[in-house]
Amino acid sequence: MSGSEKTEKQSRKTGQKKKPVGRPRRLDPDVMVATARRIVEEEGVDALSMRRVAKELGSTPMALYHYVQDKDELLMLTLSGTAAAFPRPELPEDPRERLVAVAVHMHDIIGQIPWVLDILALGELTDRNALWMVEEIIDCALACGLSPARSVRAYRTIWSYVYGDLVFRRAAARRAEQPSRREFFPEMITEKDALELPRLTEVKEHWREYAAAYETAAELDAIVEGLISRQAS
Repeated sequence: MSGSEKTEKQSRKTGQKKKPVGRPRRLDPDVMVATARRIVEEEGVDALSMRRVAKELGSTPMALYHYVQDKDELLMLTLSGTAAAFPRPELPEDPRERLVAVAVHMHDIIGQIPWVLDILALGELTDRNALWMVEEIIDCALACGLSPARSVRAYRTIWSYVYGDLVFRRAAARRAEQPSRREFFPEMITEKDALELPRLTEVKEHWREYAAAYETAAELDAIVEGLISRQAS
């Protein structure tokens, strides 16, 4: 009796069926991306891995590599379409006003999908559908008299503000949801600090009141004004 016949006979005795050998089941790329996006939305970028996605899909990490090169490409795909879900606003003709309007729109839409911040923090990853905003900002900066080099730097300045402000807002919201008995700024400032930090001690009691009146559009307008006036000087 051959080895295969013995194995088949033993399988019949134990009631076990031999598992078929072949390729893992075919993955649906859309389901794969949707699964990755859900993990990032609910648990953050650090929770995402090829192994985690494969496990949730009942597949193997190697099967995922037939569709994406690595985790970064998978993250890029999770961003795909996020910007397109928001209609483009009607923009003014004046390039300076248009620049401000695009920057405000950028701030507004990312503020509605804060999980995107964690992906953008990795650098160089973006949603292709969002590039129209970068194009508009560069074009408006050029129309306002900035050189190509300064236009790119102007975009970087605007993006640094948008990203930083949204990160700060998210951190503030998290602290509000999970209050701590520890004293954070500005509560940590006391009268003992008056000599070393006189201005902060003076405004401490009104800090949150002043901060609450903060308007993103007005601040972006001031940033754009500064970028353009520096060119004119």
